[in-house]
Amino acid sequence: MKQIIFFLLLSIAFIAKSFAQQTANNCRRTIDYKILTDASRNLVFVETDPPTGEVRFVAEFEPMQGVMIRYPLGIPESLVADFSTNCQVYCIVSDSCQNEAFQTFTEADVDMNRVTFVNAPTESFFVRDYGPWFIFEDKQPAIVDNLYYPEIRPKDDSISWVFSEFLNIPLYGMNLQYEGGNMMEDGRGQGVSDDNVLLLNNNDEEDFRNKMRDYLGIDPIHLVSPHFFPHVDCWGKYLAPDIILISRLPESHPKYSDFEQVADYFAATNCCWGYPFQVYRVDIPDTGYNTVAPYTNSLILNKTVYLPMGNDSTYNQNAIVVYQEAMPGYEIVAVEGCDNTPWVAGDALHCRTRGIMDFDMLFVDHRNVLFGEQEWQDSIPVLSKFIAYSGANLKQDSLLVYYSIDGGAYQVAHMTATGNPDEYVGYIKCYQGESSINYYVFGADESGRRYTQPVFADLDPHHFTIKPNQAITELSAEAKLYPNPTTGQFTVEGANVAKVEVYNLVGQKVHEAEGKTISINAADWHKGIYLVNIIEQSGAVVTKKLVVK
Repeated sequence: MKQIIFFLLLSIAFIAKSFAQQTANNCRRTIDYKILTDASRNLVFVETDPPTGEVRFVAEFEPMQGVMIRYPLGIPESLVADFSTNCQVYCIVSDSCQNEAFQTFTEADVDMNRVTFVNAPTESFFVRDYGPWFIFEDKQPAIVDNLYYPEIRPKDDSISWVFSEFLNIPLYGMNLQYEGGNMMEDGRGQGVSDDNVLLLNNNDEEDFRNKMRDYLGIDPIHLVSPHFFPHVDCWGKYLAPDIILISRLPESHPKYSDFEQVADYFAATNCCWGYPFQVYRVDIPDTGYNTVAPYTNSLILNKTVYLPMGNDSTYNQNAIVVYQEAMPGYEIVAVEGCDNTPWVAGDALHCRTRGIMDFDMLFVDHRNVLFGEQEWQDSIPVLSKFIAYSGANLKQDSLLVYYSIDGGAYQVAHMTATGNPDEYVGYIKCYQGESSINYYVFGADESGRRYTQPVFADLDPHHFTIKPNQAITELSAEAKLYPNPTTGQFTVEGANVAKVEVYNLVGQKVHEAEGKTISINAADWHKGIYLVNIIEQSGAVVTKKLVVK
């Protein structure tokens, strides 16, 4: 195994043990790691070979089983209580402080059944910067470790190994100096960092990009900078694979144009789905530590956004509105800082927390996203992979495409296996030329997990339009439709009409007839919209909408 040498060296420096403790009313899990030396992390860090399987670096907005914090806290105690209603809380704490942490959390009404103490010494509460980077290698969880100030903060720098042992998952050593606050990823192979990361790594951009690709599956990595604070989470944030939030300064500020250049870059750059990012802007009053507006330094945890508040109520409220518009269906929770550890302009909530991905998540991976104008065809295929990392079976009747035509009610198309690994296809049908279509993909598995793409589902779906049906111009005469639901007949007027077909909006053919007249039992007419294909002898087709009221 590629980690054997790494773990042998680590075992010299660490003794690990785990144990469970119970109290009368609360139970908690604890893992304890004792460091035998305060020497440099260089004694135990070994660069490993990169993963050999397919790597996916999971995004912050994907399902999380837990959130990582450190005690003594850098966040409010009330926030820990809120976290414990959302997921498991993994609290890194030294053995000598654990009883104090337990008492503090209990008094703050934290659900102690959802707290796991991880005994390990640390130098700081910046778990975002030194915590593990979680990936899937093929369908198995793993951690990628990198160097975090090994000579200055060796204890912090060892936390990735601690969690690798605790969670019993592989660890890969990536020989890059990197701070987690300067990395954001979309879960589908793209990432963003402030370009100052190159300064930490000998300005060797080729080596840097190669490592990002090999260890994390990140290609491309967007290296940009507004020349502000050196971490991307201080000025930008992925809210979805195709949505980025960028701070905006007042026009009078000397850094205003730098921020606008970054925003313009993303507005002109394609996201992983092939079209330019949707860029949201959140206003901040200035850059100094006197005025705090840490709005991109939020934490997305499942369907909740924990948003740190600044010291200007107007800007705070505007930031909440921006998140509500950009992330419909999410709960936006405003979080005030602590008096003893307040939020500052370059260090807030995101810096002091880190999500732990759901190792058993269901991933809906619809890559050939339909957008813009699509060529006319009788039906539009929607391809998606459904990956149940838990190993649970997919619910075959719950792999679906939901779609709405021209603002109508959502219809459902079931997806079937294509024969390629994990891949399914469903079809959007019964639209007209120039129709406007919204859609999203839904999946469920036997573990009870459900997921959609986009995650906002019908609140912010994928969208495209259909180009005009070119066959219309080939008709020898404009076809006209004369329905008479009272008699149960309709006629088609047009030269050389050979056949008429009627479809309901679910895509089922309900009637067809040769020639220009079709008879339908009046009792079979249901209120709603029908699509009528008029087919000429030449094979040319025109589709008409028939509304029965």
